[in-house]
Amino acid sequence: MELQRRVEAGMEAMLGIRFLASEYPTGPWHRGRIDTLGLDENNTPVVIEYKKGADSGVMSQAVSYLSWLCSARHEFEALASKKLGSQAAEVIDWRSPRMVCIAADFSHHDRVAVHRLNERIDLVRYRVFDGGLLSLLLVESVPGATRSVASPREVQKREGSADADCAKSVRTTLDAAPASLRALYGELDERLTASGEVEVDVKLHYVAYRRMMNVACVIFRPKNEEVLVYLKVDPDTVPLEEGFSRDMRGIGHLGTGDLEVRIGSAADLERAGPLIRRAFEAA
Repeated sequence: MELQRRVEAGMEAMLGIRFLASEYPTGPWHRGRIDTLGLDENNTPVVIEYKKGADSGVMSQAVSYLSWLCSARHEFEALASKKLGSQAAEVIDWRSPRMVCIAADFSHHDRVAVHRLNERIDLVRYRVFDGGLLSLLLVESVPGATRSVASPREVQKREGSADADCAKSVRTTLDAAPASLRALYGELDERLTASGEVEVDVKLHYVAYRRMMNVACVIFRPKNEEVLVYLKVDPDTVPLEEGFSRDMRGIGHLGTGDLEVRIGSAADLERAGPLIRRAFEAA
């Protein structure tokens, strides 16, 4: 299928998903072949299905394939280790596996019905324009229910590191933070969601703000009474300011985004406003 071939060839740039396998068999019980398997930028397992026309049956297919995914954790981790390396397999987040359905269109009933499922599903509409330009548009995104799945290897890896503040969980860290920091984050959250088309995805160690892909990631530094925001902005296009903004390329950090912005006051938040708008306008 030409659509599948084109998406798989550029899926990391278009969807923020790393390719693992194509036409992957689900065995005798689930009786199917998953069009594409991948691992997204938040280390979440992803099933991708493609439809030439308007989609039908997305709900039953999503439930079936996500059910297989959750029952085949070791198989998926072995595949990720083989394709991306053992480090990628060790930090897979199994709390909310995703189904991405790419189709020419979706019925109103399908767009309403996915909200009744406790599964994480993205409905993505594709268009092919003159000259063969392929466009993908997120038309519906359902966060689903977050499963209580421990990731001990990931927690052990974080403990004792420079990111010790985040080793507990982002929710625990924020709940224990000073009231002033929680209030500052509340104002930041309002700016990050101002467009009204943003999914807030609370991961174990950071909060991701995403459209098709992550646009911003937030972590908390209670000891320093500051919030760190990692934006999908090219640092080469920004005049960096010591103590406020930093180029993170080549530096490991939680979440995604090459530009780090440190926010410790209302004044910092005002300074960050244009950078936040820029990140979301480009998304």
